[in-house]
Amino acid sequence: MRVRRLGALLGALALALQPFTAAALDARYTDADGDLVADAPTDPKQWVDPATLIFAYTPVEDPAVYAKVWDGFLRHMEKVTGKKVQFFPVQSNAAQLEAMRAGRLHVAGFNTGSNPIAVNCAGFVPFAMMASLKGEYGYEMEIITYPGSGVTKPEDIRGKKMAFTSQTSNSGYKAPSALLREKFGLEPGKDYEPVFSGKHDNSVIGVANKDYPVAAIANSVMLRMLARNVVKKDQLVSIYKSQTFPTTGYGMVYNLKPELAAKVKEAFFSFDWTGSDLLKEFQSTEPPQEKFIPITYKQHWEVVRDIDKAMGISYDCKG
Repeated sequence: MRVRRLGALLGALALALQPFTAAALDARYTDADGDLVADAPTDPKQWVDPATLIFAYTPVEDPAVYAKVWDGFLRHMEKVTGKKVQFFPVQSNAAQLEAMRAGRLHVAGFNTGSNPIAVNCAGFVPFAMMASLKGEYGYEMEIITYPGSGVTKPEDIRGKKMAFTSQTSNSGYKAPSALLREKFGLEPGKDYEPVFSGKHDNSVIGVANKDYPVAAIANSVMLRMLARNVVKKDQLVSIYKSQTFPTTGYGMVYNLKPELAAKVKEAFFSFDWTGSDLLKEFQSTEPPQEKFIPITYKQHWEVVRDIDKAMGISYDCKG
């Protein structure tokens, strides 16, 4: 697998550890088996068995594009589960998290940085991730600029505006913030002006159009946008590339009826990618994403929890 520890960076960050409770589930959930995700309720009265399953993919610049991309997969899920499945075009990470916490979202793909919050606060149970046919997966955080911006290295960000996506994003905020602070001595609000675009797509387009001089993004999103000709390669320059992180985690809310939960899992791992819109969209990343593989939150998100721990981030749930 391509996911590697952040090694030296995390070692440096550990020097500034703050009190941390990131592994603690919200009080409404239990974790008797110690796998760090919410257990299914033991009381059948607490199981959810909706007539329509609601599915949401992580927020993107144009949800309509991804409604089409996911349509074939959702029709497959309908056949496997015997349920109607509806695509829910979320506009933000916060909206996606709140929808699952409130019981309005049943199956979802949460981005890398949102996974720990979704697990701890919304009862999300991730079990799948996209990978290549060889089982390779992951993406890198890149800091990008445009030609002629005057930014050629991270130190040049000083005194400038820098675009992040949202505060829940791993590559769009948490990892680059930690990197700039610990490796380059740059503090947000003091050494540079942080702004938030809301989505990786917005940040990439913003840099390409010279609205932002620099931005931190997930390069998997950027590569797909380049493949679709949303932006041109000569509009962007990368000045930093991180080690590899896990990509979007797919799963379901913890309290689906067990028989239905098993069918949802089956839908992911029985889907035939051959000639699908999913393959057309996601094979342009590196490594290509060509199938779903089984994962666990405890193992595959350890590197992300380590970063959050180093930043003193707590997954305290509101409401």
